[in-house]
Parts: sequence; C-alpha cells; structure tokens
Amino acid sequence: MRHGRVCAGCSDLAAIPAAIEMRSTRSCFARLVASAAIVTAIAAATAGCQTTQSAETTGSLTLAPTDRTDADWQHDIQVYGQKYRADPSNVEAALRYAQALRATRQSAQAVAILEELSMQNPHNKLVLGEYGRALADTGQYEQALTVFDRAHTPEQPDWRILSAQGAVLDQLGRHQDAQRHYLTALKIVPNEPSVLSNLGLSYALSKDLKDAEATLRLAVAQKSADPRVRQNLALVVGLEGRFGEAEQIARADLSPDQAAANVAYLRQMLAHKGRVPSTDQAAHYQAGSS
Repeated sequence: MRHGRVCAGCSDLAAIPAAIEMRSTRSCFARLVASAAIVTAIAAATAGCQTTQSAETTGSLTLAPTDRTDADWQHDIQVYGQKYRADPSNVEAALRYAQALRATRQSAQAVAILEELSMQNPHNKLVLGEYGRALADTGQYEQALTVFDRAHTPEQPDWRILSAQGAVLDQLGRHQDAQRHYLTALKIVPNEPSVLSNLGLSYALSKDLKDAEATLRLAVAQKSADPRVRQNLALVVGLEGRFGEAEQIARADLSPDQAAANVAYLRQMLAHKGRVPSTDQAAHYQAGSS
C-alpha cells in the first residue's frame, strides 16, 4: 500500500472524523455515489451522512461530540441560539450554535455566524477551523482552504484540519494534493481510521481501486473504526464489481434488505455511468465537528 511507509509499525487509524452517520440506509449510501457530500466530513464529509469525532477543545472552549440525536442538536439550537442572540461576542455560545446549525443542515446560517466570529477572533484556531468547515459545507471550497491555512501552522499542524483540507482538495479534483494532506495527518495520528477512510476514498476518486480497498481494509481493522468506514469499504468493493462481497460487508451494520438495496443501487449507478464516481459523487469525512 502506498502509505505503508507512513504507517509502518503503527498501532491504529481517525473515524475518516474526513464521514457516513449510520442512519446509513439506502438514502445515505446513495449520497456516497450520487450527491455532493463532504462530511465527508467534509467526510465526512460532510447531509444525511454526518461526521463523528471526539470533542475538540481550545483552552476552556469545548465543542459537543457529534454522535448525537437530532433532538440533542435542536436543544442546542434553542439554548445556544438564545445565548448567542443575547451576546454575539460569546465565543462558546456562537461556536455551539453554529455547530448545531451545521448538524441540522443549516450551514449557510452557520457561515454567517462564524464569519462574524472569525473577524472578532482572527487568531482563534478553533473558530477558524469551524468556519472553514462551514464554508466547505456550502461549497465555498477555495475560501475554505484559505481559512484552513490560518487554522493551524506548519510548526503546529492539526491532523483534523489536514484531513479537512484533503477532503476539500478532493472536491476540487486535486486528488494528489489531497492524498499528501492525508498522509501528513497520518504521520501525526498513525492508523487513524477517519483519515485512512478519506485517503481510501481519495484513491477511489483517482481510480486506484486497489489501493483504495487496501487502505479501507486497514481502516476497518482499527478498533476505533465506526460503521461508516466499513460502508465506505463496501462501496469500493462494489465499485470493483464484487457485489456479493460488498453486500456481505454492508450487512455488518445494516439489515439484509438495506444492504441489498444499497448494492442494487450501486450496481444500477455503475450500469448507467460505467465508471468510478466523480468527486461530487463521493462522500468524505470532515475532520473536526459535524
């Protein structure tokens, strides 16, 4: 595998935290091959396929973990929205409000909040990272890259930002540049499943399905890998034409009917297109919050 030199001797891999929330039914799987999803993250990603990751902290500021229910996010919108309206300069309230907005598909409003917050806090890297992710959510990829460059430094690189940058670069069709970012992130967090998953999808977008499968199998083998990574492996195995095996992999997390529907959908997509999905048809995990 191409990235073996980076991960040699490493013990484990990031939930690509570059994205597929396992509401992973046919509609979520369909987004992998038929819609622009960065989850994504702009992973994940980056829509129905959401990013998951542990909370990020900067000083006393803490973002919410993203493996939460819609009711949890709606609660945050009410609580932190009220706090934000009472004091728009409250950094934690603005961040939590924007995070909840992004998680409920209201990214344009999150961009507006985070743009203002970033102007008030131009050196706050957590703010900049969230702003960059929100920009990516809304398809403002070039601007997202500019903001991400300010969210960390070469002297103190952030692997989550590196993975998010890679997901944006993949959306722009710059797959080799994206892969360099993922490999750099893996030097910081060897065998992080989320980053490996993004890297595997990037190889698939480059039509290198052999390395894509090998990378995703390594990601799935990690104890911290979540079901989204396994569904990405099922996608790539299906792209290689091994539909029975793809369905078997998908069944680890989905019902037999859901797994069969996903693979049937993929088979239909390939029959119509006759090629590997384009950048706009693959989902990535976003490193960082939802």
